[in-house]
Amino acid sequence: MKVKVIDESHEKDLEEEINKFISENEIEVVDIKFSVSTSIFSEEQIYCFSALIMYKEK
Repeated sequence: MKVKVIDESHEKDLEEEINKFISENEIEVVDIKFSVSTSIFSEEQIYCFSALIMYKEK
């Protein structure tokens, strides 16, 4: 089993990257773990959307 971590600042970008990774590789997805974190820098709120894809190569 292998893993791939993808990190984006917007949830739609994360969705696109996950779909791109799955479609471009011959893999069997075992599981996807999703996480969101936030922080504040000055007066700006920063989001971090990440996914851990566990997969097997075909």
